[in-house]
Amino acid sequence: MNIRSFRATMSSDLSDARGLRVLITGASGTFGRALTARLTALGAEVIGLDVASDPTSPDTVLMCDITDDASVESAVSTAISRLGGLDLLINNAGVGGPAPAELSPGAEVRRQLDINLLGAWRVTAACVDALVQSRGRVIMLCSRMAVMQLPLAAAYGASKRALVAYADALRLEIGSHVAVTCVYPSAVRSPIHDSTASAGLSLEGMSRYEPLDGVVDTVVRAALGPVRRDMTTTRRGAIEFFLSRHLPWLTDRIIARTFARRVRSGDFNGIELAAGVVRRQTTT
Repeated sequence: MNIRSFRATMSSDLSDARGLRVLITGASGTFGRALTARLTALGAEVIGLDVASDPTSPDTVLMCDITDDASVESAVSTAISRLGGLDLLINNAGVGGPAPAELSPGAEVRRQLDINLLGAWRVTAACVDALVQSRGRVIMLCSRMAVMQLPLAAAYGASKRALVAYADALRLEIGSHVAVTCVYPSAVRSPIHDSTASAGLSLEGMSRYEPLDGVVDTVVRAALGPVRRDMTTTRRGAIEFFLSRHLPWLTDRIIARTFARRVRSGDFNGIELAAGVVRRQTTT
Protein backbone atom coordinates (compact mmCIF):
# COMPACT_ATOMS: atom_id res chain seq x y z
CA MET A 1 0.00 0.00 0.00
CA ASN A 2 1.48 3.36 -1.01
CA ILE A 3 1.25 6.48 1.11
CA ARG A 4 -1.56 7.98 -0.99
CA SER A 5 -3.81 4.94 -0.65
CA PHE A 6 -2.96 4.68 3.04
CA ARG A 7 -4.11 8.25 3.64
CA ALA A 8 -7.25 7.58 1.66
CA THR A 9 -8.22 4.48 3.60
CA MET A 10 -7.29 5.53 7.12
CA SER A 11 -10.08 7.01 9.23
CA SER A 12 -10.17 10.71 10.00
CA ASP A 13 -9.42 10.14 13.69
CA LEU A 14 -5.68 9.83 13.00
CA SER A 15 -3.63 12.80 14.13
CA ASP A 16 -1.19 14.60 11.84
CA ALA A 17 2.26 12.98 11.82
CA ARG A 18 4.05 16.08 10.54
CA GLY A 19 6.78 17.06 12.98
CA LEU A 20 6.27 13.97 15.16
CA ARG A 21 9.61 13.05 16.77
CA VAL A 22 10.11 9.29 16.53
CA LEU A 23 12.72 6.79 17.69
CA ILE A 24 12.67 3.24 16.27
CA THR A 25 14.85 0.37 17.42
CA GLY A 26 15.94 -2.32 14.97
CA ALA A 27 15.74 0.37 12.30
CA SER A 28 17.84 -1.45 9.70
CA GLY A 29 15.69 -4.59 9.72
CA THR A 30 12.62 -5.49 7.68
CA PHE A 31 10.07 -3.89 10.00
CA GLY A 32 12.31 -0.98 10.94
CA ARG A 33 12.96 0.13 7.36
CA ALA A 34 9.27 -0.13 6.46
CA LEU A 35 8.16 1.82 9.54
CA THR A 36 10.78 4.50 8.97
CA ALA A 37 9.73 4.92 5.34
CA ARG A 38 6.02 5.14 6.17
CA LEU A 39 6.36 7.58 9.05
CA THR A 40 8.85 9.74 7.18
CA ALA A 41 6.47 9.89 4.21
CA LEU A 42 3.75 11.06 6.60
CA GLY A 43 5.97 13.92 7.74
CA ALA A 44 7.47 12.54 10.95
CA GLU A 45 11.09 13.09 11.95
CA VAL A 46 12.53 9.63 12.50
CA ILE A 47 15.82 8.45 13.97
CA GLY A 48 16.60 4.76 14.19
CA LEU A 49 18.82 2.65 16.40
CA ASP A 50 20.48 -0.53 15.19
CA VAL A 51 23.48 -2.63 16.13
CA ALA A 52 24.58 -2.29 12.49
CA SER A 53 24.13 1.26 11.22
CA ASP A 54 22.57 1.63 7.79
CA PRO A 55 25.20 2.96 5.35
CA THR A 56 22.48 4.27 3.04
CA SER A 57 21.19 6.68 5.70
CA PRO A 58 24.04 7.42 8.12
CA ASP A 59 22.36 10.49 9.58
CA THR A 60 19.13 8.76 10.56
CA VAL A 61 20.29 5.39 11.91
CA LEU A 62 22.58 5.49 14.93
CA MET A 63 24.71 2.52 15.84
CA CYS A 64 23.47 1.12 19.16
CA ASP A 65 23.83 -2.22 20.90
CA ILE A 66 20.65 -2.43 22.96
CA THR A 67 22.19 -5.17 25.12
CA ASP A 68 24.73 -2.64 26.42
CA ASP A 69 23.69 -0.02 28.97
CA ALA A 70 26.30 2.56 27.97
CA SER A 71 25.57 2.19 24.26
CA VAL A 72 21.86 2.72 24.87
CA GLU A 73 22.36 5.78 27.06
CA SER A 74 24.69 7.39 24.53
CA ALA A 75 22.60 6.64 21.43
CA VAL A 76 19.28 7.64 22.98
CA SER A 77 20.75 10.87 24.30
CA THR A 78 22.11 11.70 20.84
CA ALA A 79 18.79 10.84 19.16
CA ILE A 80 16.70 12.95 21.53
CA SER A 81 19.12 15.85 21.18
CA ARG A 82 18.91 15.70 17.38
CA LEU A 83 15.13 15.43 17.41
CA GLY A 84 14.71 18.15 20.01
CA GLY A 85 12.64 15.86 22.21
CA LEU A 86 10.68 12.64 21.70
CA ASP A 87 7.01 11.97 20.98
CA LEU A 88 7.03 8.31 20.00
CA LEU A 89 9.22 5.30 20.81
CA ILE A 90 8.72 2.13 18.76
CA ASN A 91 10.44 -0.87 20.36
CA ASN A 92 10.81 -2.94 17.21
CA ALA A 93 14.19 -4.66 17.61
CA GLY A 94 13.94 -8.41 18.03
CA VAL A 95 15.56 -11.72 17.18
CA GLY A 96 14.38 -15.30 16.96
CA GLY A 97 16.08 -18.67 16.95
CA PRO A 98 15.74 -22.33 17.91
CA ALA A 99 15.10 -22.88 21.61
CA PRO A 100 13.27 -26.07 22.67
CA ALA A 101 11.73 -25.65 26.11
CA GLU A 102 12.89 -29.08 27.30
CA LEU A 103 16.58 -28.17 26.94
CA SER A 104 18.62 -26.15 29.40
CA PRO A 105 18.77 -22.45 28.45
CA GLY A 106 22.06 -21.54 26.81
CA ALA A 107 23.55 -18.62 24.94
CA GLU A 108 20.77 -18.54 22.33
CA VAL A 109 18.08 -18.22 24.97
CA ARG A 110 19.98 -15.50 26.81
CA ARG A 111 20.53 -13.62 23.53
CA GLN A 112 16.82 -13.54 22.73
CA LEU A 113 15.83 -12.48 26.23
CA ASP A 114 18.49 -9.78 26.33
CA ILE A 115 17.48 -8.26 22.99
CA ASN A 116 13.73 -8.82 22.89
CA LEU A 117 12.97 -8.01 26.52
CA LEU A 118 15.86 -6.29 28.26
CA GLY A 119 16.84 -4.30 25.19
CA ALA A 120 13.38 -2.78 24.98
CA TRP A 121 13.48 -2.16 28.72
CA ARG A 122 16.83 -0.35 28.51
CA VAL A 123 15.78 1.86 25.61
CA THR A 124 12.41 2.69 27.16
CA ALA A 125 13.99 3.61 30.49
CA ALA A 126 16.39 5.95 28.71
CA CYS A 127 13.43 7.62 26.93
CA VAL A 128 10.96 7.95 29.80
CA ASP A 129 11.77 11.51 30.84
CA ALA A 130 11.49 12.83 27.28
CA LEU A 131 8.26 10.92 26.67
CA VAL A 132 6.70 12.16 29.90
CA GLN A 133 7.60 15.72 28.98
CA SER A 134 5.91 15.42 25.57
CA ARG A 135 2.98 13.27 26.77
CA GLY A 136 4.15 10.80 24.15
CA ARG A 137 3.57 7.17 23.26
CA VAL A 138 5.43 3.86 23.43
CA ILE A 139 4.64 1.03 21.01
CA MET A 140 5.91 -2.48 21.70
CA LEU A 141 6.20 -4.77 18.68
CA CYS A 142 5.22 -7.95 20.44
CA SER A 143 4.04 -11.10 18.66
CA ARG A 144 1.13 -13.47 18.50
CA MET A 145 3.54 -15.82 20.30
CA ALA A 146 3.24 -13.57 23.34
CA VAL A 147 -0.18 -15.15 23.88
CA MET A 148 -0.08 -18.31 21.73
CA GLN A 149 3.21 -20.17 22.09
CA LEU A 150 4.63 -22.41 19.36
CA PRO A 151 6.90 -25.40 20.06
CA LEU A 152 10.69 -25.37 19.66
CA ALA A 153 10.78 -21.57 20.05
CA ALA A 154 10.39 -21.16 23.80
CA ALA A 155 12.84 -18.27 24.17
CA TYR A 156 11.10 -16.09 21.60
CA GLY A 157 7.65 -16.69 23.06
CA ALA A 158 8.88 -16.21 26.61
CA SER A 159 10.66 -12.96 25.71
CA LYS A 160 7.59 -11.56 23.96
CA ARG A 161 5.21 -12.58 26.75
CA ALA A 162 7.59 -10.95 29.22
CA LEU A 163 7.68 -7.84 27.02
CA VAL A 164 3.89 -7.60 27.37
CA ALA A 165 4.24 -7.92 31.15
CA TYR A 166 6.83 -5.15 31.10
CA ALA A 167 4.49 -2.98 29.03
CA ASP A 168 1.69 -3.61 31.53
CA ALA A 169 3.89 -2.51 34.42
CA LEU A 170 5.11 0.52 32.47
CA ARG A 171 1.53 1.53 31.70
CA LEU A 172 0.63 1.43 35.38
CA GLU A 173 3.62 3.59 36.28
CA ILE A 174 3.66 6.24 33.54
CA GLY A 175 0.26 5.78 31.89
CA SER A 176 -1.00 9.06 33.32
CA HIS A 177 1.43 10.81 30.96
CA VAL A 178 2.52 8.27 28.31
CA ALA A 179 0.37 5.86 26.28
CA VAL A 180 1.68 2.29 26.03
CA THR A 181 0.39 0.02 23.27
CA CYS A 182 1.30 -3.58 22.42
CA VAL A 183 1.00 -4.64 18.76
CA TYR A 184 0.73 -8.36 17.98
CA PRO A 185 1.77 -9.38 14.46
CA SER A 186 1.67 -13.02 13.42
CA ALA A 187 4.36 -14.33 11.07
CA VAL A 188 5.84 -12.03 8.42
CA ARG A 189 8.48 -13.33 6.02
CA SER A 190 11.77 -11.80 7.11
CA PRO A 191 15.33 -12.85 8.09
CA ILE A 192 14.21 -13.32 11.72
CA HIS A 193 13.18 -16.86 10.76
CA ASP A 194 16.49 -17.78 9.09
CA SER A 195 18.34 -19.16 12.12
CA THR A 196 15.44 -21.40 13.09
CA ALA A 197 15.12 -22.70 9.52
CA SER A 198 18.87 -23.33 9.23
CA ALA A 199 18.74 -25.39 12.44
CA GLY A 200 16.07 -27.60 10.85
CA LEU A 201 13.35 -26.38 13.20
CA SER A 202 11.31 -24.30 10.77
CA LEU A 203 7.69 -24.01 11.87
CA GLU A 204 6.52 -23.48 8.30
CA GLY A 205 2.90 -24.56 8.22
CA MET A 206 2.31 -23.72 11.89
CA SER A 207 1.57 -20.08 11.05
CA ARG A 208 -0.14 -18.22 8.25
CA TYR A 209 2.04 -15.44 6.93
CA GLU A 210 0.66 -11.93 6.77
CA PRO A 211 1.77 -8.92 4.69
CA LEU A 212 4.29 -6.48 6.08
CA ASP A 213 2.11 -3.52 5.05
CA GLY A 214 -0.63 -4.65 7.42
CA VAL A 215 1.77 -4.58 10.36
CA VAL A 216 3.01 -1.13 9.40
CA ASP A 217 -0.58 0.13 9.04
CA THR A 218 -1.39 -1.11 12.56
CA VAL A 219 1.68 0.52 14.08
CA VAL A 220 0.78 3.82 12.40
CA ARG A 221 -2.75 3.60 13.82
CA ALA A 222 -1.25 2.90 17.25
CA ALA A 223 0.96 5.95 16.85
CA LEU A 224 -1.58 8.39 15.45
CA GLY A 225 -5.01 7.07 16.37
CA PRO A 226 -6.98 6.80 19.61
CA VAL A 227 -4.94 5.15 22.35
CA ARG A 228 -5.47 1.39 22.58
CA ARG A 229 -3.91 -1.09 24.97
CA ASP A 230 -3.54 -4.05 22.59
CA MET A 231 -3.77 -4.18 18.80
CA THR A 232 -3.70 -7.17 16.46
CA THR A 233 -2.72 -6.78 12.82
CA THR A 234 -5.25 -8.98 10.98
CA ARG A 235 -8.77 -10.27 11.50
CA ARG A 236 -7.40 -13.78 11.91
CA GLY A 237 -4.92 -12.42 14.45
CA ALA A 238 -7.76 -10.86 16.43
CA ILE A 239 -9.53 -14.23 16.60
CA GLU A 240 -6.36 -16.02 17.66
CA PHE A 241 -5.70 -13.36 20.30
CA PHE A 242 -9.22 -13.73 21.71
CA LEU A 243 -9.06 -17.53 21.79
CA SER A 244 -5.60 -17.55 23.36
CA ARG A 245 -6.75 -15.21 26.12
CA HIS A 246 -10.13 -16.82 26.81
CA LEU A 247 -9.88 -20.45 25.58
CA PRO A 248 -6.19 -21.33 25.87
CA TRP A 249 -6.94 -25.05 26.13
CA LEU A 250 -8.43 -24.89 22.63
CA THR A 251 -5.47 -23.15 21.00
CA ASP A 252 -3.10 -25.54 22.84
CA ARG A 253 -4.97 -28.49 21.37
CA ILE A 254 -4.95 -27.11 17.83
CA ILE A 255 -1.23 -26.30 17.93
CA ALA A 256 -0.33 -29.64 19.55
CA ARG A 257 -2.21 -31.62 16.89
CA THR A 258 -0.68 -29.65 14.03
CA PHE A 259 2.79 -30.05 15.49
CA ALA A 260 2.32 -33.79 16.08
CA ARG A 261 1.38 -34.28 12.44
CA ARG A 262 4.55 -32.53 11.33
CA VAL A 263 6.70 -34.60 13.68
CA ARG A 264 5.13 -37.88 12.57
CA SER A 265 5.56 -36.96 8.93
CA GLY A 266 9.31 -36.89 9.51
CA ASP A 267 9.88 -33.13 9.24
CA PHE A 268 12.26 -33.13 12.22
CA ASN A 269 13.97 -36.50 11.75
CA GLY A 270 17.71 -36.29 12.34
CA ILE A 271 17.52 -32.86 13.98
CA GLU A 272 19.36 -33.08 17.30
CA LEU A 273 17.44 -30.25 18.97
CA ALA A 274 14.16 -32.03 18.19
CA ALA A 275 15.30 -35.54 19.09
CA GLY A 276 13.25 -35.69 22.28
CA VAL A 277 10.08 -34.55 20.53
CA VAL A 278 10.57 -37.06 17.70
CA ARG A 279 11.19 -39.90 20.16
CA ARG A 280 8.10 -39.17 22.19
CA GLN A 281 5.77 -38.53 19.24
CA THR A 282 6.82 -41.58 17.27
CA THR A 283 7.04 -44.13 20.08
CA THR A 284 3.97 -46.38 20.08
